[in-house]
Amino acid sequence: MEEEAPVTPLAAPSLDDQGMLSYAGTDGRRYVVGLPPEIDEARMEQVMATLRGGGDLFLQIEALCHRWIQQVSGPDLNQHDALVLLLTTLETALEDRYPEGE
Repeated sequence: MEEEAPVTPLAAPSLDDQGMLSYAGTDGRRYVVGLPPEIDEARMEQVMATLRGGGDLFLQIEALCHRWIQQVSGPDLNQHDALVLLLTTLETALEDRYPEGE
């Protein structure tokens, strides 16, 4: 099975016309973010407010990621592989501090 390349969001997720949490990717497609079924509408609005509140910080993180990829990519490491390395390294570095289910 061929592995799909990760897609970078163009902006923070938002509620689409059907009330689903979604975002547009750099590939021009819209992606629906799945949330647990037990989240009600009030909780959804709270989650959306939290995401909107972090929008500027997300943009700063994204800019730093682009900068890092540009700095480390070259003849020995193409940009896509640098992206995969960045995401994998971040996940590994952060997952111990933020275990699943907490």
